[in-house]
Amino acid sequence: MKHFRLGAGLAAALLLLAACGEQAAGDDETEESPPIPVETSRPERGDVFAVYTGTAPIEAFAEADVIAKVAGEVRELLVEEGDSIRAGQVLARLDGDRLRLELNESAARLRKLERDFERNVNLRDKGLISEGDFENIKFEMEALEASHNLASLELDYTQIRAPIGGVISERFVKLGNTVAVDEPLFRVTSLDPLVAYLHVPEREYSNLRAGQPVGIRIDALSGPPVVAEVTRVSPTIDPETGTFKLTIEIRDEARRIKPGMFGRIGVVYDSHANALKLPRSALVEDMNQPSVFVVEDGLAKRRYVETGFSDRGMIEIVSGLGDDEDVITVGQIGLKDGASVTVINTASETSLNLAEGGANGDGLEADNASTD
Repeated sequence: MKHFRLGAGLAAALLLLAACGEQAAGDDETEESPPIPVETSRPERGDVFAVYTGTAPIEAFAEADVIAKVAGEVRELLVEEGDSIRAGQVLARLDGDRLRLELNESAARLRKLERDFERNVNLRDKGLISEGDFENIKFEMEALEASHNLASLELDYTQIRAPIGGVISERFVKLGNTVAVDEPLFRVTSLDPLVAYLHVPEREYSNLRAGQPVGIRIDALSGPPVVAEVTRVSPTIDPETGTFKLTIEIRDEARRIKPGMFGRIGVVYDSHANALKLPRSALVEDMNQPSVFVVEDGLAKRRYVETGFSDRGMIEIVSGLGDDEDVITVGQIGLKDGASVTVINTASETSLNLAEGGANGDGLEADNASTD
């Protein structure tokens, strides 16, 4: 009889606990989770560009050291560092007194030999001189003419001339220095055009070609990017680095850009007009398949989308989304499909802020890849 009573008591206790558990579960179900605050934005229409980006130093297209072709003392310096010059302009003059005397001497000897040659022409015509002797006099005169021309050339070399046009970027000598043959006197740098050489992975070879527009932002300069273009694409791939070379020419009439400055380069190789685009941050990656969350009747709904070009923090939406949908741009990380949300901004406000940010953004911050 005792055992029966214990069993009946235990059964009553279990029934009581079960009833309490059902009541607690019912209470939990009646308590709803609060809506998650999010911000939304509507997609916008606009042109989107495929841009390959890289970095490279700015270089001079041509640069030359001006060397002394004859030895002598520097008598005149006609230019200074920073001066603009043209090809062939005289930059300095060396002492040419000795060469001038040698030239005068060879000129006198040449005049005497020319008179002797004229007399021997008459003697040959009269048969008073052999043909062999006449030829020897002729060869001697031609050799003296060559020697005279060489003396004239060396005297002219005392006028130090610029081999190319540009600016004097460096002066190596001072007035009164005695220079030797082949000693550098000046360095001339051509600033028109400037060039940048961009080494690009071979996978991009089919995308890039001569004539494509380029934007270059110079770290040392403020203002909008410098506009340039691709002028040459190397026809070969470097087997050691797996890259090919792009040559980009830069015209800078104001001469604000200097060789050696660092440039961030963006080459535009494709574009889509009037594309639907969103902030890239709105994307949620799910097993490598991009998606976004849209707000429908207070609930977050996941939409899988196909993306295209990525440009200046915006990404092109090829399919999966309409123009008039409110896309969650803040608060979507960790969000579940069907979760209750509350929008703490208006889509028009966010769209306006994004548009202003895009207008002021750096056009060279686009991704290297054309599609995601």
